[in-house]
Amino acid sequence: MIDVAVTDQADELERLRRRVAELEAERATPPTPEEGRSRWRSIVSSILIVLSCLLAPLAVTAVWAHNQVSDTNQYVETVAPLASDPAVQDALANRVTAEIFARVDIESITAQTLAALGRLDLPPVAASALQGLQAPIVNGIESFTRTQVDKALASPQFAAVWEQANRVAHAELVRLLSGEQGGALSAQNGTVTLNLAPIVAQVKQQLVANGYGFASNIPTVNTSFTLVQSNAVTKAQGLFNLLNTLGVWLPIITLILFGLGVYLARDHRRALMLGSLGIVAAVLAIGVLLAVARPLYLDALPSTTPREAAGDVFDTLVRFLRTGLRTTALTFLVIALGAFFTGPSTSAVRTREALGKGIASLRGGAESKGLRTGRVGAFAFAHKRALDLSVAILGGLTLVFWDRPDGKVVLVTALVVLVLVGLIEFIARPPAVALSVAPSGGDPRTPVA
Repeated sequence: MIDVAVTDQADELERLRRRVAELEAERATPPTPEEGRSRWRSIVSSILIVLSCLLAPLAVTAVWAHNQVSDTNQYVETVAPLASDPAVQDALANRVTAEIFARVDIESITAQTLAALGRLDLPPVAASALQGLQAPIVNGIESFTRTQVDKALASPQFAAVWEQANRVAHAELVRLLSGEQGGALSAQNGTVTLNLAPIVAQVKQQLVANGYGFASNIPTVNTSFTLVQSNAVTKAQGLFNLLNTLGVWLPIITLILFGLGVYLARDHRRALMLGSLGIVAAVLAIGVLLAVARPLYLDALPSTTPREAAGDVFDTLVRFLRTGLRTTALTFLVIALGAFFTGPSTSAVRTREALGKGIASLRGGAESKGLRTGRVGAFAFAHKRALDLSVAILGGLTLVFWDRPDGKVVLVTALVVLVLVGLIEFIARPPAVALSVAPSGGDPRTPVA
């Protein structure tokens, strides 16, 4: 027994020595040209996919910035909600009311009016009472004026004026972000302001129409309301010019780099899945940066700036950027899931098998009731892969040509693609093969003629 054990150990030791020698020989053997090219393809593929992941959030931002300049309708749609935002309306009303009373001395007008009434032949009691009416009259006029300002800013007419003014001012926004000054919008020393003259003129017209003649004394008000105040404005102007230039080409370049990276990879499906997840992570990182930037921006504002209104302005201006980031993340997440569930992993295989059995069961139930697909089913079975690929491409083209798709569009498109793929699987009936009873020594798999 001992001799047998020793012999076995010696044989195992000899086997291990031969294996070590083989590995050392393989290590010493230079790689073949095919192996070298494959290694370089993998390296280049990794570089291209990583680069596309880094460029993806910048491409989304570039498209957003470019559209704010080139698409007037989108710009108007971006800023239109500010006209009905309560915080912005309140901040505007405070500023407009203050500017009106800074230029119209209500106390002086009231005092002169009461003095003129006092010089009339009034009873002593009435003349004495006039002196105590000045403060209530002033307060009443100020309160009424503020009410009229609030009504003017909350009216549908103001919303229409705001929208039309922004449509006309779209060219001025381009000038603003390009670093030029002047017009209703301006940006100097890190401050973005809005000219209040049109709003004050509207309030003046409404006060006069309601019988308050003193409002006719309100002069033309060329004052400004601060929308944004930050040292980053100047930097944003330079970044905007760069992004506006890249807005058309950067998304195309990013997709080309991503496609080349997947094509050069050894495992196309794995590269597609990992690359898509990388883009999702990069886009979500920009979303997190936007969320962090908001409180930092508000903390940097001077104490005189209404924080709630400033926050609403920030949220309104970047809302389409956030929508673009969420849509991009969701799109590539769907692609990553598709690449995963078409792969060889155990969970993916089991999922496909379960779905295939379920669809086959439904098909069998339909055929038992006389519903057969016939030649259509045979054609679908023979060209199932091409049909599935066509449906996937059609879903991708839908997202590409959809005007500003959002998360709902992505989800609905993905669900429609899944339903169509399932329908193809349901229709695609495999050809029936009838088995005969084989004679002695024959092959039982021989189909019946």
